[in-house]
Amino acid sequence: AALLPSMLMFGVILASSGLLLMIERGILAQVGPPPLHPPAELSRRDGRDSPAELELEVLRDTRNRTIRALCGQRSMPRSVWELPPGQRRTVLRHLLVSDKYRFLYCYVPKVACSNWKRILKVLDGALESVDVQGKMDHKSDLVFLGDMKPEEISYRLKHYYKFIFVRNPMERLLSAYRNKFGEIKEYQQKYGVEIVRRYRKNGGNSAGDDVSFSEFLQYLLDEDVEHMNEHWMPIYNLCQPCAVRYDFIGSYERLHADANHVLEHIQSPSFVRFPERQAWYKPVTAETLHYYLCNTQRRLLRELLPKYILDFSLFAYPLPNITSEFCR
Repeated sequence: AALLPSMLMFGVILASSGLLLMIERGILAQVGPPPLHPPAELSRRDGRDSPAELELEVLRDTRNRTIRALCGQRSMPRSVWELPPGQRRTVLRHLLVSDKYRFLYCYVPKVACSNWKRILKVLDGALESVDVQGKMDHKSDLVFLGDMKPEEISYRLKHYYKFIFVRNPMERLLSAYRNKFGEIKEYQQKYGVEIVRRYRKNGGNSAGDDVSFSEFLQYLLDEDVEHMNEHWMPIYNLCQPCAVRYDFIGSYERLHADANHVLEHIQSPSFVRFPERQAWYKPVTAETLHYYLCNTQRRLLRELLPKYILDFSLFAYPLPNITSEFCR
């Protein structure tokens, strides 16, 4: 009983603080915070739900209300056809199609999208099992909505089940940084060399494998959002939740439970399950995120926030805490 009011207020604070910052920055004009009262269906609870279930319901209600508030603004797109051509290409290129199970999945890099792609390939018969070892081919045996004709696109957007998975924006950026600049030579050569050359004195001899997190964030600050690499492009720009009305928003923090919910909804075969984390995978822990954030200039984080503020606000993630007390 004590949990519900505190969690609801927490969710409201998360959403409204992000919205207020957007208003302050001029990103939004007339959007107010969600109501400060529990939704009616929550108020009538008889107390039998577990704290975790109540917390989840509050989170989803906060997300839904915030998305409705933002997407209800006149200036916001109501469909993919109202988006500028470049934005429309981006979202249609990230919507994967299963005609057999009638769903659309907007994949977001660094939010378990490789495992979801494995599932799609298994459902379509291109893979025998989600546990098949080997490097993931992110193009073959997958159907992209952007490759279809306009009438085919419109039909599927209207009639298919649509879902997306989201993640704390700063955690996602840190995951991309550690993976791409710490492990992937292609990214070190394509982006790392340029980042070091641009932001470090006498950085011309770098192989791109020693990019600092601060240099990476400065690079993001200077980049145009619509031309970013998909691994660090904001989720909002990748999946356009105002133009595409998603039926379900899953969380990286509840990955398996939310994935099972989707698999059950689409009535996938019982042998299809969400894959377990690979043994080699190094997850971003709260301690790791704390270390990187607290060793980054506060100015840099403050200036970068507006580019990702829609991800924080719409999906009810807390803004980074970099106070002296937290970082002590």
